Amino acid sequence: MILFLIAYLAGALTIVSPCILPVLPFVLSRAGQPFTRSILPMLIGMIVTFAGVATLAAVGGSWAVDANEIGRYVAIALIAGFGVTLLSPRIAAVVTRPAVALGSRLSQQASGKRAGVGTSFLLGVATGLLWAPCAGPILGLVLTGAALQGANVQTTLLLTAYAAGAATSLAMAALAGEKVFAAMKRSLGVGERLRQGLGVAVLAGVTAIALGLDTGLLSRLSYASSKSIEQSLLDRLHGAGGAAGKPAGNAMALAANDARKGYQSDLPVLGRFQSLDGAVEWLNSKPLTAEELRGKVVLVDFWTYSCINCIRTIPYVRAWAEKYRDQGLVVIGVHSPEFAFEKRIDNVRQAIDKFQIGYPVAIDNNFKIWRTFANNYWPAHYFIDAKGQIRHTQFGEGDYEQSERVIQDLLAEAAGSKKADTVTVAPDAKGAEAAPDLARLQSGESYIGYLRAANFISPEGTGADAARDYTVGKPGLNEWGLTGKWTVGGEQASLEQAGGGITYRFSARDLHLVLGPGAGGKKVRFQVTVDGVAPGADHGSDIDAQGNGSVSETRLYQLVRQSKDVRERTFEIRFLDPGVEAFVFTFG
Repeated sequence: MILFLIAYLAGALTIVSPCILPVLPFVLSRAGQPFTRSILPMLIGMIVTFAGVATLAAVGGSWAVDANEIGRYVAIALIAGFGVTLLSPRIAAVVTRPAVALGSRLSQQASGKRAGVGTSFLLGVATGLLWAPCAGPILGLVLTGAALQGANVQTTLLLTAYAAGAATSLAMAALAGEKVFAAMKRSLGVGERLRQGLGVAVLAGVTAIALGLDTGLLSRLSYASSKSIEQSLLDRLHGAGGAAGKPAGNAMALAANDARKGYQSDLPVLGRFQSLDGAVEWLNSKPLTAEELRGKVVLVDFWTYSCINCIRTIPYVRAWAEKYRDQGLVVIGVHSPEFAFEKRIDNVRQAIDKFQIGYPVAIDNNFKIWRTFANNYWPAHYFIDAKGQIRHTQFGEGDYEQSERVIQDLLAEAAGSKKADTVTVAPDAKGAEAAPDLARLQSGESYIGYLRAANFISPEGTGADAARDYTVGKPGLNEWGLTGKWTVGGEQASLEQAGGGITYRFSARDLHLVLGPGAGGKKVRFQVTVDGVAPGADHGSDIDAQGNGSVSETRLYQLVRQSKDVRERTFEIRFLDPGVEAFVFTFG
């Protein structure tokens, strides 16, 4: 609701700007005339103009949804450009000059015609174009954001709210007549400052997006510190008509009727299972649809293969798929990538083989299924009953027993009988799949690419996308640095010469690092030390006791598992070959 209010106010506030002056005479020319035959057609014409621009932007901007990471950067640059036009009316005038010229010609044609519905409509179209220097930057922000999010009902409603705000301002101007003209002149200074302030806010938002704060902080918050809060808030949002929607009144009546026929779960209805359309490929299965799954209990699991939280849920999801398959459960993994390398389908295939996943996996590289569910998390589980209704959600790892009880409940409901099976699975998870030691976890996820890096202490600073020699001293807890010659990119750091390394001071039982062999795909050897010596019994599953290992594929590597006391340690990894790519540290 807040977004719609902001869009409406953005449209309304475009009137308090110096560039509105060329428009006001045409608006005021309709003052005192019948509202339905003169003012209303003009407003409709203006809204139609905005709708036309929105349609063109949606068609021409859909690349931002389907493109790779480069498309995201281009879109960010466009948003920054719109922010600059808000700061400078002169720049905005240059950018929108073609629209203004067309609007001037149309307004001249309208002025020379007898007043009527058609003439007023034409004047509204001209007004929309003449208003481009004021409305263009803000409207452009809305449209660019819409392109990034994809075409959906919310986008349309936001654009409608914006147009309604602009139309409201014009209607007030027309109805108030000449009085508003003088008032607008007095408010121009304040309006221009508001407009420039909005430009500053936009550029600050662009910076946040470029640094990954728009998704990184939301989707990968520390499980140990915030999971229960996130779950509680999201459950309330769903219950209040959030992303998953509210149950309709007839759905509640249907549930009451079913209760008379047999067993009825008391789980609430959170929304509808709408679609699985948009996957670029399906693995382990033909493409599935929501319609053909009706009558089955469905678990939709959003994951990505290098996410440690996702990896630790896989043993349970895999066990549920095997145990309840013959009872009517269908598990669907939706692989929505966080990093660019996770978009490579061959990488996902290797991960599926490694994790022994036999259930269907939809490759959601364009985040279309993700957006259909209005999802925000890795991992995220959506539990769907046999009628195609979402009945429960689980965001983040944990609460496995409760999740399995939900599966049992929905299967019993589908069969129309009380639950017979109350035993829950207890998978023997090993390596990185083992549950974290939350009681002693004091280190959180740390990204290495400059877009989301934090606590980086190498004195040379980050040389974005440029090769640089790095050194590191003695890091404090949760601080890290590079040694050797590296090129730090947005998502990862790439080693240019053999002998470089990474040092991290951590406190956790497990330390993982997402690594890849680089563009050439050549195996990279490395050696790990903990407090300056070989890890011995504290080695992870991907190295030996001497700390030796190699990077042959891009994935998460478990490098340390403290076998006894968990305490603060200094981790160091040194690469014996060049070319390695390092993405993110995770702990458990």
